[in-house]
Amino acid sequence: MKPLILITNDDGIRSEGIQALARELKRVGRVVIVAPDRERNASARSLTLNQPLHVSEIAPDQYAVDGTPADCVNIAYYGILKERPRLLVSGINHGGNLSDDILYSGTVAGAMEGTYLGIPSFAISLVSTNSHRFSPAGKFAERLARAILANGFPPDLMLNVNVPDVPADTLKEALITIQGRKRYEGSVVERINPRGKKYYWIGGDRFHYDEVPGADYEAISKNHISITPLGLDLTVQSALEKFQDWEF
Repeated sequence: MKPLILITNDDGIRSEGIQALARELKRVGRVVIVAPDRERNASARSLTLNQPLHVSEIAPDQYAVDGTPADCVNIAYYGILKERPRLLVSGINHGGNLSDDILYSGTVAGAMEGTYLGIPSFAISLVSTNSHRFSPAGKFAERLARAILANGFPPDLMLNVNVPDVPADTLKEALITIQGRKRYEGSVVERINPRGKKYYWIGGDRFHYDEVPGADYEAISKNHISITPLGLDLTVQSALEKFQDWEF
């Protein structure tokens, strides 16, 4: 019996990346897509709690949800699917999810929600702004899916995969990396609308990476695929002893 694979993303169910991912993973098992009905970038792991969510089956085993990636995973797990998925894959995101961007990423959040539910999960992103060269990333997702299904997976852990946007013949092997540091500059822009009222845009394209040996962006800059293990536990273990001596 083919393993059940759940796919989600934050670019929307009609995005080229998720469809490319589904085509490759259908070689591995039965694929069910449950994804947002529109773009939900930077939604992180937010859940919709104060309004109902609606689901539309737009094709066999493809469901659009008017919610976030985390909503989609929960609706799939508790409502749509009749069996437990053997694997959850979130992506292929159009754009990288490197370093501090993982804190905001809806793509990473989809995989993190799967991890929370006990499903082996990984997120995969194409580090590109303009190109749509999803095939190499999709083929790597297939290989990684087979490896996870064959070898098992530790609990409370997911993988954040980033693939450089280069031709397949120049793509280098995957490296296990750590989360880097990405710092944005001038990320809030203030403007005045035609009626004289002030408004703000959050976001900016000026940023830099700190030099961190073995970081995700370092691997990408050298045309390697980056695989960063991420966990549910955010506790900084090295800080526990430091704060024991504080008086509150």
